[in-house]
Amino acid sequence: MSSQRQRDRPDARELLVDLVSLPSPSGEERACCERLVDFFESHGREVWIDDVGNVRAPADDSVLLTSHVDTVPGDIPVEIKPGDESETSEIDAESSEIPSDDVSEQLWGRGSVDATGALAAMAAAAIEEGVSFAGVVREEVDSGGARHLLDTREAPDTVVNGEPSGWEGITLGYRGLLAGTYVATSESGHTSRPENNAIQDAMDWWRRVEEELEPDEWTPVFERVTTKPVGFAGGSSTDGLSVEATMDVQLRVPPAMTAEGVEEIADGVLNGGTVQWKDRVEPVMQSPRTPVARAFRAAIRRAEGDPRLLRKTGTSDMNIFRAWDCPMVTYGPGDSDLDHAPNEHLALAEFDRSLDILRDAAATLAGN
Repeated sequence: MSSQRQRDRPDARELLVDLVSLPSPSGEERACCERLVDFFESHGREVWIDDVGNVRAPADDSVLLTSHVDTVPGDIPVEIKPGDESETSEIDAESSEIPSDDVSEQLWGRGSVDATGALAAMAAAAIEEGVSFAGVVREEVDSGGARHLLDTREAPDTVVNGEPSGWEGITLGYRGLLAGTYVATSESGHTSRPENNAIQDAMDWWRRVEEELEPDEWTPVFERVTTKPVGFAGGSSTDGLSVEATMDVQLRVPPAMTAEGVEEIADGVLNGGTVQWKDRVEPVMQSPRTPVARAFRAAIRRAEGDPRLLRKTGTSDMNIFRAWDCPMVTYGPGDSDLDHAPNEHLALAEFDRSLDILRDAAATLAGN
């Protein structure tokens, strides 16, 4: 590691701890965004917060490093713990004092994995390598920040999206998402009547959707449509004259299909109710042979790692950025099994390694 990078490392860790220490659930990202602005300004970079709250620091657009600022709700005390968790070291949120370096140290706190670790590492790498950076908001709810970025800037040459992949992992694909609400109403009547009421109509429709999209048992999860009801309400109306039912549903869409195609299947088995489709996000799958994927594989090998190519069953801002039609990967430190978990934590040694990989890959893509 160069002497310059050794000097930058405490700066990057300090930024990481500051950002994790500032609560930033979706819609409440302002304090974290202002900390990022301070970080870029202190290194002489142009930076601003745009109309929807994104942090934008444009530079060499051969690569855009971007991750989301927001987290899911959840209060996890911000601590640095040894790997065996036998002792804890409480962090002073005002001073962000970093305890002595230890490869077993772990930073605990909401967002440490999803995705503040990637966000902080990308900010530090963007400054050292002189490439573009964007910290986007609302990824956890509607990707509003990514959508605004897409609409208000030209496509970069390449995109690195920040989400946990592990320092040796390179994520190339995500399934898409189709989300909506089914609504049905029926006349009230005695429960001895044989006709379906609205609640039964909702249950029947969902059974038909599941049957239409049921995969072969040998089909990998990434290649399936996953069907999930995520909310249900039903019963007599306030005036007692009807029975009402609403069901919120989400369907994950594999790259072999489209959100529109899955929507047509679900609409094709409607049985009297209606569906309002609220969110359509297309799947994304990138080749491992793009310049950005090759740059990351080479960087991981130079760090004596074994690159792993990943496909994620969820959805991320990478799905939104596919509209730019440029090479992309998703990369970041942390174990994605800890996303949104009550024990979310990030090994600081992994954060350091991921920062080295990001610097190396960005330098390659920028021709530095």
